[in-house]
Amino acid sequence: MRKLLQAITDRVTTKKGMYVTLATWLIITIGLTLFTPSVRDYQVSKLETLPEDAKSIISQEKVDRYFEDSKGIPAILVFQSNNRQVNYLDIANILDLIESEKIEGLQQVVQLSKIPPQAATEFFSEDQTTALIPLTFDSSLETDQMKDLIDAISVIVKDSSDLDLYVTGPAGIATDTVELFTRADLVLIFSTVAIILVLLIVIYRSPLLAVIPLLGAAIVYLVVTQILGLMGKNGVLMSSQTISIMSILLFAAVIDYSLFVFSRYREELKTKESKYEAMRAAMKETGMPVFFSGGTVLVAMLVLFFAESGDYRNFAPTFATTMIIIMVASITLIPALFTLFGRKSFWPRIPKVDDQISRKETLWGKVGKFVAKKPGISVAISSIILLLATSNIFNLKYEFDTMKSFPDDMPSRQGYEVLEEKFDKGTLAPTTVLFESEQAVKSAEVEDLRRILAKQNQVSDVRINAVTEDQKVINYSLTFEDNPYANKTIDAMEEIINNGDEILTESSVEGNLYFAGETATKVDDRNINNRDIIVIVVLETILIFIMLIFLTKSFKMPIYMMGTILISFLAALGLGLFLSNLFFDISSISDRVPLYAFVFLVALGIDYNIILISRFQEERLAHSVKEAVEIAITNTGGVISSAGVILAATFAVLMTQPMELLFVFGFIVAVGILLDTFLIRGILLPGLIVLLEKDK
Repeated sequence: MRKLLQAITDRVTTKKGMYVTLATWLIITIGLTLFTPSVRDYQVSKLETLPEDAKSIISQEKVDRYFEDSKGIPAILVFQSNNRQVNYLDIANILDLIESEKIEGLQQVVQLSKIPPQAATEFFSEDQTTALIPLTFDSSLETDQMKDLIDAISVIVKDSSDLDLYVTGPAGIATDTVELFTRADLVLIFSTVAIILVLLIVIYRSPLLAVIPLLGAAIVYLVVTQILGLMGKNGVLMSSQTISIMSILLFAAVIDYSLFVFSRYREELKTKESKYEAMRAAMKETGMPVFFSGGTVLVAMLVLFFAESGDYRNFAPTFATTMIIIMVASITLIPALFTLFGRKSFWPRIPKVDDQISRKETLWGKVGKFVAKKPGISVAISSIILLLATSNIFNLKYEFDTMKSFPDDMPSRQGYEVLEEKFDKGTLAPTTVLFESEQAVKSAEVEDLRRILAKQNQVSDVRINAVTEDQKVINYSLTFEDNPYANKTIDAMEEIINNGDEILTESSVEGNLYFAGETATKVDDRNINNRDIIVIVVLETILIFIMLIFLTKSFKMPIYMMGTILISFLAALGLGLFLSNLFFDISSISDRVPLYAFVFLVALGIDYNIILISRFQEERLAHSVKEAVEIAITNTGGVISSAGVILAATFAVLMTQPMELLFVFGFIVAVGILLDTFLIRGILLPGLIVLLEKDK
């Protein structure tokens, strides 16, 4: 591998090779941009997160098969008046108007005018200020088509009444999410570019050193988005959330690898007159570590194919494709760009031959000297800090109510919160319980089963929805006392599912129970997420460990590297939770955040360890362990710390996104990267090497 990479970089860094490389990338970029679709043409707001054999999925399929009226995409119309009671006739007239418009794609809406007022009380809140009307859209509709229908309904309501209308439920949430991410994508890209540009200029005080990496990142971004567009066209689902994180990963990785390349390039320009020879020498030492750094991220993304959750598995093809292109760019496009500009890249501080500066007087030179002389104190202090931060993970609490993750002013969330306030919380998302028997069920048995279900923990009410003509399948609607997304409700749902056989025995009926709906789905989702965390953490740790063995040609070094990075992840999670609660009043997080954070912190954090260890092993050939550690910290400290600050700031841009999940994820990863940059790579890892490695 080393010989192959060296052959590639040797060719790229010649004058002819440089121009051929840049021309090739330019032709590919223009060709893809002009003749292929963009990934944004195929983005979807929601993925099927559960596998086909999940219990709740099987249950919903049975409900849809036996009761065809249940098919479709549900929505909830929330009518509210702030200054008077909502009149039954007003709502009935509005619904009749909607029905009379014959809106194509509107599958079903309650015809309130055909229901006696006394029988329609369940649609109105106790104070009569709010009405809840369910409707169903055709399941074949695309999200933008549903948005058009919702807009049409909103116009009818606005023209015919003074009521406020909020559309919530799956249809309302889906349309709002697409609109949010469409606006947020532009904010994300411009914020990312702006913050990277500012930080590069502030840190390196050179306009070209700021522009060249961003130019490289922009080229890679255009290529990636078009290739992902081709994948989307051929059936690969492209989630809005995945594309947002992909954009951050791309800019972060390209900038990181650019910094590692030009840092070593600057060193070589002080010993070689030719800019081509200097880049060839720089890539001889940095090509392998940079390529392997990208490889660790690639492996981390490929491991996600082993996840059962659609959220995680959707990352795999998107991020793996992105990383492959970034890895190729890191050994071709990036060195070619810097070689093109040569010494001018560093203007106004142009490096000259024999223009050497003593790094020992820099901050990292002093740190390197301290760690080499007092490794025990260095390890002890950093370990105490990390352990204190890690201890806060015992306060980890999960939030399963995804609506709480959206902005306060999102219409579907506003409607949801109105319902939560005005109606019993359990009515927000009733659970469908399906009883399937091989023989006709008697009326008394139907009632007995309903009564037993109603006695279960946290259940407030159970109603009979429908019965098939042959009396063999019964559809019940089960409502919980509390919010259907609350932890205790999900626990109660899981208990009921597990006790299904006992419930049937007590009811003296034979058959099978199936549970569908939001709460049942959350039970499956939680169990699958717990399984995925174990599988992904174990696989990723083992595979990256094996890669590090090949890179370092050592067994002990990968142990130091993986051990410190795993401790760093736990500390980042604990500290991130504490700071999120302290500064942003976020006391619980999505159960997706820990695994998201693990994948990115381990994959990206190990990059800095690779750069440090590669330099240590290079210097170890001519120096003692202490001297090699000091030189490695001194020479890599500046570029790694600046790369870490930029990487952390880049992930912090996710805090501009409209979902709390991405906000917290971006914040925790930013905290973790700073821990890796300054504490792990700068102090703990080199301190351990001095303590445990011996001179031969």
